Amino acid sequence: MVQRPPAGTIPDTPGSYQFKDAEGRVIYVGKAKSLRSRLSNYFQNPRNLPLRTRQMVETAETVEWMQVGNEVEALMLEYALIQRHKPRFNVRYMDDKSYPFLCVTLLDDWPRAMVMRGKRKKGNRYFGPYGQAYAIRDTLDLLLRTFPIRTCTDGKYTRHEKLGKPCLLFHIEKCAGPCVGEIEKDAYDELVQELISFLEGDTDEVIQRLEEQMASASAALEFELAAHLRDRLSAVRKAVEKQQMVFNRNEDADVIGLFGDELEAAVQVFFVRKGRVMGRRGFVVDKAEELDGPELVSRILERLYFDDNPVGWPKEVLVPELPHDPGLYEEWLTELRESKVTVRVPQRGDKRQLQATVTQNAEETFKRHRMKRAADHNSRARALNELQEFLGLPVAPLRIECYDMSHIQGSDYVGSMVVVEDGLPKKSDYRRFKIKSVDGNDDFAAMEEVLTRRFTAYLAERDVPVEQREGRFSYPPQLLVVDGGKGQLSSAVKVLDDLGLSDEIPVVSLAKQFEEVFVPGKSESIRLPRQSEALYMLQRIRDESHRFAITFHRQLRDKRMTKSALDDIPGLGPARKKRLAKELGGVNAVKAADLESLKKLPWLPDGVAENVFHALHRPGRSARRS
Repeated sequence: MVQRPPAGTIPDTPGSYQFKDAEGRVIYVGKAKSLRSRLSNYFQNPRNLPLRTRQMVETAETVEWMQVGNEVEALMLEYALIQRHKPRFNVRYMDDKSYPFLCVTLLDDWPRAMVMRGKRKKGNRYFGPYGQAYAIRDTLDLLLRTFPIRTCTDGKYTRHEKLGKPCLLFHIEKCAGPCVGEIEKDAYDELVQELISFLEGDTDEVIQRLEEQMASASAALEFELAAHLRDRLSAVRKAVEKQQMVFNRNEDADVIGLFGDELEAAVQVFFVRKGRVMGRRGFVVDKAEELDGPELVSRILERLYFDDNPVGWPKEVLVPELPHDPGLYEEWLTELRESKVTVRVPQRGDKRQLQATVTQNAEETFKRHRMKRAADHNSRARALNELQEFLGLPVAPLRIECYDMSHIQGSDYVGSMVVVEDGLPKKSDYRRFKIKSVDGNDDFAAMEEVLTRRFTAYLAERDVPVEQREGRFSYPPQLLVVDGGKGQLSSAVKVLDDLGLSDEIPVVSLAKQFEEVFVPGKSESIRLPRQSEALYMLQRIRDESHRFAITFHRQLRDKRMTKSALDDIPGLGPARKKRLAKELGGVNAVKAADLESLKKLPWLPDGVAENVFHALHRPGRSARRS
């Protein structure tokens, strides 16, 4: 465990600090406005530290620091060190697939337009990123009719230059033919700049110029040229229609949405330039370090803007939560843009609505990220094998059962049992339990009741011939999972011990806060690797059991809240109850009716009428039920 540096040796200045393990590897990098104040937080009673921070401090052997001039420099130094060392306890970014860009290669003598992915070269112009490559190609195909710059590779350009013959694109008027000298360099560069201006959002100027040229050609009776300009104008307008207008034309903003859980978060960013969505980007964040909402937003901003921004710097950044020090990030982005940049949370109007859309995209991305791993057969096989290895199970758990409780202040207490076989949900074996023996809020007792009922039923069916089994609880799980911590685990262990099943059925509990796995006989939790398939499977099972319990609880609560005073009266079924309320004018009118009035109804038997009257007028009946 790292030892506290001698008093007075830590400077009270901005900087970046690095924790290193016994082998000298950097395992965590941080930044601070004051190194002395920030590092002091790590050298307190370990029990007071968040779990992941405590793990890092216990793993580290030494701590070093570097001083800088201000907070912005500390921010930049921290990011550079993280990129260099990739520390295991710092947040990691995953699934950042290479989105396609539209690139204009200004580094070439005769710039070309191309769709590309991967590393970008400084000096070229990039537009995007886009969600799908075909979206760029469709737009580029339209724009080449108006801005016919080359799209061929350098090898193809050189080949046609030597041949002295242009390619097909020249003949269909999608290339100006620079390879054969059909256009001067100045005119070609002007075409390139016009295309760049159009992609930057200056569409009105281009449209106006083409309209003026078309009108002039028509007035000069150059009808063929006018028709050509008309087609170019039509292509430009179609391209403009593909760009969605979301803000006013002078708005440049990056809109950030995120969605996730304790371990991961999906991030989506829409780039809006001159009021139009010019591109988007997305990635998944692995929260390897302890992060609250503002800290997560800080990490996202660093990820976005330390990379070369392909669409230029925004005037404002719209975030779901403000980072802890928004002024620091505004100062940093202002330096990059060389004009004022604000970081804020949109409160109303179009910006708030667009951020809701971006957040919805992030939620869908997060769900796809989880489902992709859940649906893959190899991932499921790895998960089961990893569970066997990490938990020390005798066999891979082909059948897993997970239990969860749900209630509101002890009312409508329910339990859920979900089953996973071969890594896939087996919904036909799902079961729901109404808690019968627990008064008030006692999850431990409720868990004990549910497990007792389930495994007592298993014992009753275990010795029955297979062909005679009803199948409800015929088969034991090879892994029993309870949602919660050590208390829920103790309840499960007690039930298995009482029923003599502790040697037959392995049991674990999964605590939601830090995704800790507790097993019987060990005080410390088992920390499954964060990116392991085993942890993903346990999370999915736990979340499914929670969803199943919540759904059942809501059904009971809604039924109770809509319960009528006419319910549960002998002889008064749904049809009679509905007709009685309708003919007398409602439930309150039925309550007010005397016995003689009820007996006068020709379709209502006298015995049922007496049951209704006595049920509604018995002593102590609550007058509030209706």
